[in-house]
Amino acid sequence: MDQILADFGLVPLLVALAIMVFAGLVKGTLGFGLPMIAISGLGSIYAAEIAIAALIIPTLVTNLWQGLRNGPAAALGSLRDYWRLNLVMLVMIWASAQLVTRIPGNMLLLLLGAVVTMFGLIQVLGWRPRVAARHSKWMQYCVGLVSGFFGGLSGVWGPPILLFLLSLNTPKVELVRVQGLCFLTGSVVLGAAHLQSGVLNASTIPFSALLLLPTLGGMLIGFKVQDRLNQERFRKITLIVLVLAGANLLRRGLGM
Repeated sequence: MDQILADFGLVPLLVALAIMVFAGLVKGTLGFGLPMIAISGLGSIYAAEIAIAALIIPTLVTNLWQGLRNGPAAALGSLRDYWRLNLVMLVMIWASAQLVTRIPGNMLLLLLGAVVTMFGLIQVLGWRPRVAARHSKWMQYCVGLVSGFFGGLSGVWGPPILLFLLSLNTPKVELVRVQGLCFLTGSVVLGAAHLQSGVLNASTIPFSALLLLPTLGGMLIGFKVQDRLNQERFRKITLIVLVLAGANLLRRGLGM
């Protein structure tokens, strides 16, 4: 603990703990949002590489919990249904993570933020795009490619997956479970990739492990909130948070 305080500072550490409680609360409620909130919040007090490293262990453990919340059988069924998305996403996360220290991320954040904000706003205003079930399989390859590319570079690969699931009109429980499993598989690869890239190291691993505790506490509260939401209210709140997340990505991309 003394080494963590020396490396990361007492006041910034307390702020980081509070950020992770809120990030866990949002994730428990909606099934997504932890990386976006964590990267945004932690990135305002630490360097970007530290922020990315810090969220890896909380992301891995919370996604395991989320993916298995309905039991192993349901989780295996979702993995079979979305194996194409996961496979392409994992390959892309691994490949693009190696570029995280070489490519300026602001343009990527601007692009992702613009797409997410625009698509979310359109749906909030009433347009509901639909992907027919017969197109779902080949669309998974496209979504996996896009989400994995951004995920390896920024640690955020959720928005394209969420937009895809919403366009399929996926029921609330299944949507949250599929997100958790996609995020889980991505987290494993991202963690391994950043062990290789050096972002995850002897200094940042204990820091990431410490941030797991407040994240789990926030997520437990969020699960209780999620259970009380009906499908339509859940969808509306999800879209509003998605628009805010997109706007925040734009803010980061502009350096504001």
